[in-house]
Amino acid sequence: MFKVCCLILLLAAALSAQSFPKETVEHGHEYFEQKCAFCHGRDAGGGETGPDLTRSKIVADDVSGDKIGTLVRAGRTDKGMPAFNISDADLTGLAAFLHTQKIIAESQKGGRRGVDTSDLQTGNAEAGKAYFNGAGTCSTCHSATGDLAGIGTKYEALRLEERMLFPHGAHAKVTVKLRSGESITGTLAYRDEFTIGMKDSEGHYRSWPTRLVEFSIEDPAAKHAELLSTYSDDDIHNLMAYLQTLK
Repeated sequence: MFKVCCLILLLAAALSAQSFPKETVEHGHEYFEQKCAFCHGRDAGGGETGPDLTRSKIVADDVSGDKIGTLVRAGRTDKGMPAFNISDADLTGLAAFLHTQKIIAESQKGGRRGVDTSDLQTGNAEAGKAYFNGAGTCSTCHSATGDLAGIGTKYEALRLEERMLFPHGAHAKVTVKLRSGESITGTLAYRDEFTIGMKDSEGHYRSWPTRLVEFSIEDPAAKHAELLSTYSDDDIHNLMAYLQTLK
């Protein structure tokens, strides 16, 4: 790891007037790997759930950790990022590492890994709105002023497109009808060939053998998956343009 950090430092110094002590970058690299890499990738270039920090405006505008520190210590709970109780020494190292990674990423011409918001703004918002309310049948389940109000602020760029195409983590609703005639509705918690389980309205887990009950499932993610084969490229681009207007 230390050899990697030395190489990072040498390249950064050659590319920018701004440089950081080797020990500071190494310290920041260690902190990043322990606390941040699981979301943002080992090189800060983006991971499964976290964005590419080498292209972050906060990192670009940061001076000596002022912007990075504010964000890390406050967190972004609405986007799944917890607050961290980071020391001044760890913050200095983290900022040095992120700035160094940014310099390296910008030196790799033609090798862009991330997706800019502008890449996903090529559609026609009015056409997307018409599709949302018409042929796309989106408005039969969603409302621009209801459940989707503000979605263009809550999710950006690729995260928004992922939520639109296949909303990972969307909760399915299950209704179980007992032989007594009673119906119970809750959030689907478990299903296999033999058992159906739910969390009821009070948060309690309940399950039944499938041979003893009737049940129906409403799964919003499955509905989105069914639509994947019906979209044209224009439909996707136009829907994205429209959803980004819902601030």
